[in-house]
Amino acid sequence: MAEELLMENAAKTSGHLTSSLLAVAFLASFGSSMLYGYNLAVVNSPAEYIKAFYNETLLERHDQTPDEHLLTVLYSLTVSIFAIGGMTGALLVGRLVTKYGRKGTLVRSSMLVFIGGSLMGFSRWCRNPAMVIAGRFITGVHSGISLSVVPMYLGEIAPKNLRGFLGLVPSIHICLGVFIAQVLGLSELLGKEEYWPLLLSLIIFPTMVQLMLLPWFPESPRYLLIEKGNVHATIAALKCFRKKGNIQAEVEEMQEEQRSLSSIQTLSVRRLLKDRCVRWQVITIIVVNIGMQLSGIDAIWFYTNEIFKNAGIPEPHIQYTTVGTGAIEVIAGMLGCFTIERVGRRPLIIGGFLFMGLCCAGITVSVLHQDQFSFMRYISVGCVVGIIAGFCIGPAGVPFLITAELFKQSHRPSAYTVAGCLNWLSNFTIGFVFPFLEEATGPYCYLIFCAICLGVAIYAIFIIPETKNKTFLEISQMFATRNNILNEELTPNTQLKMAQMNGYGSLGLHDEKIERGT
Repeated sequence: MAEELLMENAAKTSGHLTSSLLAVAFLASFGSSMLYGYNLAVVNSPAEYIKAFYNETLLERHDQTPDEHLLTVLYSLTVSIFAIGGMTGALLVGRLVTKYGRKGTLVRSSMLVFIGGSLMGFSRWCRNPAMVIAGRFITGVHSGISLSVVPMYLGEIAPKNLRGFLGLVPSIHICLGVFIAQVLGLSELLGKEEYWPLLLSLIIFPTMVQLMLLPWFPESPRYLLIEKGNVHATIAALKCFRKKGNIQAEVEEMQEEQRSLSSIQTLSVRRLLKDRCVRWQVITIIVVNIGMQLSGIDAIWFYTNEIFKNAGIPEPHIQYTTVGTGAIEVIAGMLGCFTIERVGRRPLIIGGFLFMGLCCAGITVSVLHQDQFSFMRYISVGCVVGIIAGFCIGPAGVPFLITAELFKQSHRPSAYTVAGCLNWLSNFTIGFVFPFLEEATGPYCYLIFCAICLGVAIYAIFIIPETKNKTFLEISQMFATRNNILNEELTPNTQLKMAQMNGYGSLGLHDEKIERGT
């Protein structure tokens, strides 16, 4: 009976999509998530110009022409240092969101974009290649912070029936950022030698828009209530985001979670990894975040032009083919966003990884046989497009979404720190190693990505539950049995209460303590 009442109360927390929710989702994603996608793809078009700049400046300084291997290493460092910055930013997420809140962290971290954008924009004028690399690192720190904080913020302000939709808005903006970088990188626009510093520094303009408008919206209600204990600010934030609906039921649901966490504060990463109550949740975010980056998508994004060139596409047509793939990314991302609340998280992530694995195998087969069969080059391009579409429809956004859903308030910041670090470490590995891996193994390198994609899909089939339309408490209960922490004791005097199992509340039956007078 008590469990039925809890479920009934949770059902009242569903809400409608309001203009303020939509505005915050787009503002937070436009000035943060979109920059991540932009920075992933922006170095692809001016690659030769950046290498030429490195060659010229090194020749000026050392009176010696650097060899091709050194230029390849420097360019690989320019590409992959962005991921090192991202990992650094991910390490800071837990402390920043606990101290400044979700929205406060996004606003404060935007200063990094202005610094990094300025360094890259003035690098050629200063004749200093280090400014490009430093600028990429600093913008990487910003992306490392925002890539975790944006889905965390949106996941906490969204009603449970809209959490999937709002949680994938950032992934649409990531795809949009990639597409914009590809369009602006065309030779008819900013893809000329004199414009590459401007192309790298354009990131400051979306951040200016975010910085002007986002501070006017409220902080996460869950942060305000559960971590700060500010009921009045929580109600004011909910009124802004909900407009109508049962705000009281949502506050009660947050207070129920707060009571289950009353014995602890925000966990450190070390305590998170040692906590057996969230063992399978931690394993899940490790698998999906590493799989997300080692699926081969970063190799596609970083080296699209090179892949198409090796596939036999005429060089003048490569840039237009790349832009076409960017448009498909946006369409696939929107498809995933608008279907996730209907089909759920599992089908998108399983289907996405399975399709990517098949396309990776297809690239290997088509490249090996394109000399014998000319039509194979088109199959190769189709497989590249398939990998991008499969990624954007699910694996691009669902890992960040379920990282928010699998953990409650006390564990969530550290969970995002772990997920973010692994995500960025894998990103760096692919960005730096892929050119040498491709040189050593040729098209067979995509079979490695195929195996990883299939492995993640199999894990999702057997381990990851469906979290659609579930509260955070209900999701943690779904993992309780797998973590071996749900112990029910049926005695004559029992009542349904929130158990504080090592500080991680799970629904269980506990003896009712009866005070006896003396």
